[in-house]
Amino acid sequence: MVTPRVRPVGERAFLLEVGTLDEVLPLHASLTASRPDGVIDLVPAARTVLVRVDPRVLPAAAARSWALGAATESRQATDAATPPVELDIAYDGADLADTARLLGVDAHELARRHAQAHWRVAFTGFAPGFGYLVSDDWTFDVPRLESPRTRVPAGSVGLAGVFSGAYPRETPGGWRLIGTTAACLFDPDAPSPALLEPGARVRFRPVPARVSAESGDLARTGRFAPDAPGFAGSPDLAKRARRAAAGRSIRVVEAGLLTTVQDLGRAGAASVGVAVSGALDRGALRTANRLVGNSEGAAGLEVTMGGLRAVAEADLWVAVTGAWGTVRLDGREVDPYEAHEWRAGSELHLDWFAHGARGYVAVRGGLDARVALGSRATDLLAGLGPAALRAGDVVGVRDDVAGPIPVAPAAGWGAPQDDELALELAPGPRADWFAPAALATLYETVWTVSNHADRVGARLDGPELARVRSSELPSEGMVPGALQVPPSGRPTILLADGPVTGGYPVIAVVTDAGLDLVAQARPGTRIRFRHARPAG
Repeated sequence: MVTPRVRPVGERAFLLEVGTLDEVLPLHASLTASRPDGVIDLVPAARTVLVRVDPRVLPAAAARSWALGAATESRQATDAATPPVELDIAYDGADLADTARLLGVDAHELARRHAQAHWRVAFTGFAPGFGYLVSDDWTFDVPRLESPRTRVPAGSVGLAGVFSGAYPRETPGGWRLIGTTAACLFDPDAPSPALLEPGARVRFRPVPARVSAESGDLARTGRFAPDAPGFAGSPDLAKRARRAAAGRSIRVVEAGLLTTVQDLGRAGAASVGVAVSGALDRGALRTANRLVGNSEGAAGLEVTMGGLRAVAEADLWVAVTGAWGTVRLDGREVDPYEAHEWRAGSELHLDWFAHGARGYVAVRGGLDARVALGSRATDLLAGLGPAALRAGDVVGVRDDVAGPIPVAPAAGWGAPQDDELALELAPGPRADWFAPAALATLYETVWTVSNHADRVGARLDGPELARVRSSELPSEGMVPGALQVPPSGRPTILLADGPVTGGYPVIAVVTDAGLDLVAQARPGTRIRFRHARPAG
């Protein structure tokens, strides 16, 4: 195997880049076979494998030495003795006839070639369980739709470029749809959540369209169904309601702009398309939990811009941290960053925040929500975890205390800085795609957070960062903090719910410490970038 090129992705990750997609799967297999403690994620993509590392366990330099050593061991990406995953498919897609005409064949011939091809999963991304399938038997290069659909039904099978793929859940998409499958593509409760994992072999088995329809309405029975456990809108609320019946719960009166259940997220699932998610300001959530005697990773509420009203259904203890605004408990103004007794029947009110964007509410014992892939966090983009809270929702309170309520820490607290932030940037993998002047512009400009800022990412307003390469970047792994630069030339800082793979070049990466600061940035916040000090 040719020695891959190492490209930095911030402080805690790097890409191993090879020449072709065919080299990615054996590289990924070699890395997986000798993966040491401290490697959080291995994410294959079109020409690269992303290696994410916990530097507290495995120093970055040691991780790079291990990865380069493992890369020299050529391994087969799949075991030929392992039977392929068979997917029933009805060739009834809305774009089948038009796509066939584009490719110079009729619809029956296109379906025949698709079904006879031996496919394998090159990588996953875009959405949890969405596998990018490739085949040596497939000779077509299919252009994407000029105008992507705002809604692609779950179970749709499509074509784009040299890839085929099946949508595990309803999402927007620009692939050309040639068929449908009723297969369950992603189940967060399964030992292997993604049916189509990187390296797996896949065969499509044609079935009549009526069989597909009889297999079940995917809006009801698919693995990303609204009533599947662990997903947004789940009636798993009934299980949590049992805690409510026992009195250990809170009831939402007003949810404000956006209130979600968050813990410290679900690391280690990026290879099957699942983002880290979790609290955007991790430090604020950790502090809130410590103040009420919880473990730092207990689930709490993340409140965006304020406006939350909630009533305790039992005597509880609560602490509020993060964004700055008036906090009232039973009509009395109380201090944040302190534990307060929250009497049954009394209301907690977080007014609209004057500074910062996200406040955190921790309740002693931790909040209850279905665990999906090891976390109770809400991921709105992927549909994992409980839905965003609404008026009338009841959230159970667990009994998972870590110790007594401590004396309030002596360290002072204050409003988060949200007028101007100074963020350190570590090197990105595609800085060489940009003109030297673009790098100077990146550090000399005072950028502004636009109105397009959410848990997925924060788009910045400012000058265009000129590129010296205009070609399309093959999809590769992303991390929170990545400064991804789309064709507009204006960067977006990817955050915890951001995609795990992407096709825009990353010029630099916000350091891990800077991510909590970005979490409190509001539209209009000014940002200056500076070079991070080299590690070690």
